[in-house]
Amino acid sequence: MGIASLVLGIVSLCISILSSGYLGLVGTVCAILGIIFGIMGRRDLVNERMATAGLVCSIIALCLGLVLFIVCAGAVGCFMALY
Repeated sequence: MGIASLVLGIVSLCISILSSGYLGLVGTVCAILGIIFGIMGRRDLVNERMATAGLVCSIIALCLGLVLFIVCAGAVGCFMALY
């Protein structure tokens, strides 16, 4: 579970940084799954550090993805209000 959490955390972090539109929601879903796997993976003593790193990456990606999605939606809303 620790490896899955780390992979999902890195993927969601990359998606959250590179896209803030609807693809950013895919990054948010990956981040939520990474958080779940990270919590489950911390019980294993072998991959505990990897699960913790995945948990941290997933939490950062979730916060960043949600903030960028809200900013993008606000910018589109302001742009559409002009026309």
